[in-house]
Amino acid sequence: MSILKVARMGHPVLREVARELKPSEIRSDAIRRLVEDMLETMHEYSGVGLAAPQVHQSIQLAVIEFEDDNPRYPDAGAQGLTVFFNPRITVLDTKEQGFWEGCLSVPEMRGLVHRPRKVKVDYLDVDARPQTLIAEDFLATVVQHELDHLQGVLYVDRIKDLRKFAFLEEYKRYWIPEEEDEVGELDD
Repeated sequence: MSILKVARMGHPVLREVARELKPSEIRSDAIRRLVEDMLETMHEYSGVGLAAPQVHQSIQLAVIEFEDDNPRYPDAGAQGLTVFFNPRITVLDTKEQGFWEGCLSVPEMRGLVHRPRKVKVDYLDVDARPQTLIAEDFLATVVQHELDHLQGVLYVDRIKDLRKFAFLEEYKRYWIPEEEDEVGELDD
């Protein structure tokens, strides 16, 4: 396994709509290795999700995983490893929730993003079998953030109030005490 180089905001791969994979591609050794490398990369940088475009692969692939005892997200619960190929998202609850999002492709920044609080994702798993995931609250935000990458969208595109877009140091200094009861934090 390898730690992959992460594309940063400004790289064209992050603005492309990623291509779908055929079932035979999904089951290939090359894609299985890519998934393993993406997981190692995500863990190395303490992320909770990673999309293939972030590692310079313009394909419909994203991974999400986080532990119940994660100190950065103490109330988030846990999400076992989920690998999404060719996902399709449906909003189930239009009521929005706000999280301060960060991204490995937009390092050292945070922005307040509001997203629907409940979604359904239809996708293919690592064996190219159809699956469905219903995601609420924190998980819904993580899923939407990662799947946005597959459409060439970054969280910064979804910030409605640019006064709530900050460098990490200033976010910690000025926003955490004021906002901690209203919104959560996400860093993929």
